[in-house]
Amino acid sequence: MVNKIYHKFRSVLFADPKQLYKEDHGLLREPFYFSGTNGKAVLLLHGWTSVPYEVRRLGQYLNENGYTVSGPLLRGHGTISKDLENVRWEEWLCDATKAYEELTKNHKDIYVAGTSLGANLTVMLAKNKPKISGIILMAMPYRIKFEKIIVPIVRIINIFKKYNKKFYPPTFGSHSTITRLISYQVYPIKSALETFKFIKISRRQLSKVKQPCLILQSTSDHIVTKNSLEKIYEKISSKVKGKKYISKAYHTFISDIKNEHIFQDILDFINKN
Repeated sequence: MVNKIYHKFRSVLFADPKQLYKEDHGLLREPFYFSGTNGKAVLLLHGWTSVPYEVRRLGQYLNENGYTVSGPLLRGHGTISKDLENVRWEEWLCDATKAYEELTKNHKDIYVAGTSLGANLTVMLAKNKPKISGIILMAMPYRIKFEKIIVPIVRIINIFKKYNKKFYPPTFGSHSTITRLISYQVYPIKSALETFKFIKISRRQLSKVKQPCLILQSTSDHIVTKNSLEKIYEKISSKVKGKKYISKAYHTFISDIKNEHIFQDILDFINKN
């Protein structure tokens, strides 16, 4: 009994994300693979301009609970932002598919979770691979804010300018958030246009996705429309589906979150489905 309590409080769930960041500094750009004990696996997909470390702490938590967890590095990420410039969304989907197929060699039940653009990739992968056992969509853009205005403007800007600096809201965009520390802070405008295209394509596929699904979104998300979660919940064809809003959190909240039982909610969803 004492041993169980000790291991519980040694769990990554109780660790300070910023302290872990300091300890894990050499692992930030690395893909990860944690071998589990229950014969089941989870594929975790990071967001655009980010790295696998964004979902590493969640992966460690799921692994502590028996799951094999894989976090691949998507093409163009983890190096310099220039490497993103000519990457197409199909290549990111290829990376995700390859990681999923690697897991199928030794696991029958495989779940997929993604954050931001990683969630859009999760939708496409679930549509293509109906044997996926369940999906978790975190901060998935169904539509970005002011999309009809912003996308044409960005296309014009791209004629005169190749790169742009990220914008963060002052309230939840602290310089010390893990999200900011691990991501490219300057991005190719051409790559941003590629993500806009992919968001549009992936939302049209929601009706073809039937796996159990959990959808999470921040109430303070400054990138996606406020009704993104509700639209995804409405459009997806999953018979088993759940949704939850996260308060006082940045768009891609999973690497910085310390409360609200998000990790436990994700584990409970996977265990039940």
